[in-house]
Amino acid sequence: MRRVLLSLGVCLIGACAQAQQVAPQATPTAEPATGSVHGTVESADGTVYEGARVVLSRPGDLTAATQQTDSSGGFNFEQLPPGQFKLTISSSGFQTQLVSGDLHAGENYDAQTIVLPMAAAANSVEVSAGSQEEIAEAQLNLEEKQRVLGILPNYYVSYDPNALSLTSRQKFQLAWRTSIDPVTFLMTGTIAGIEQANHTFKGYGQGTEGYAKRFGANYADSFDGDMIGGAILSSIFRQDPRYFYQGTGSIRSRAMHAVASAVICKGDNGHWQFDYSGILGGIAAGGISNLYYPAGDRSGVEVTFVNALIGTASAAAQNLVQEFVIRHLTPRLPAYASGQAH
Repeated sequence: MRRVLLSLGVCLIGACAQAQQVAPQATPTAEPATGSVHGTVESADGTVYEGARVVLSRPGDLTAATQQTDSSGGFNFEQLPPGQFKLTISSSGFQTQLVSGDLHAGENYDAQTIVLPMAAAANSVEVSAGSQEEIAEAQLNLEEKQRVLGILPNYYVSYDPNALSLTSRQKFQLAWRTSIDPVTFLMTGTIAGIEQANHTFKGYGQGTEGYAKRFGANYADSFDGDMIGGAILSSIFRQDPRYFYQGTGSIRSRAMHAVASAVICKGDNGHWQFDYSGILGGIAAGGISNLYYPAGDRSGVEVTFVNALIGTASAAAQNLVQEFVIRHLTPRLPAYASGQAH
């Protein structure tokens, strides 16, 4: 019996050893393929929404990925592991939207078009005159950081549709800030140089004196227009000298808004009205220029009014460029608290 048990034990040990020799090596588990989640954000009227905040979070993951929609309203999160996720899309003045999904390995998940409805009107809050001025000052400080291509000042544009009206002091501040900007002097000098090279306003002559006169005349034109129309008359008529960017709606509605803003403006009461300050300011600046332009280049009353009409048409063209082009050439546009720059 002992021999039988011993033989049986030897056989079992041999079988185990043989099994260990032929057992296949375990292969490492392959990492799951990553995927991506993309989509588009639009406003309720169907316009793509640039600058909306999109946050992607995952259950059990304390970190979250954040993006802002681009100029086409799109977002795209890449290199994501498979599993459940949640998108939170938000923007000031709009209702926050939540989108949940389940991403599979290697999948390119399309969240499709997400619509941000306007937020419901908030309860009215009484704001003191002092706090209103402080808010307007903060908004103005943001506007004074706006530069086209990061260089050219673009202060007279509000990308916040709900920006508070400016006080008289703030209107003068804006005009003065524009007038003393280094780029204003540089552009004035460049124009004066071109005029001298083309012998424009021959009564000024040539040389250093001629250039100085051309520089002074160009700077006076700009200074008078900003101060008279943008500060003095806008304070008297209680009107806002800024262009209010629309940014949403159809191309036709935005174009109509831009052209109309050449002859209408927002009053300090928030209502749209005829732009007395801007138009009369242009006429006044044109009349004053007769004091310093050469006698042969001065314009009569009729020409002054014709030039004012030309100036109004030019303002409409500039507003169209503001509405459709300049916004996309302005890097690092500040984030506004009460409205949105689309």
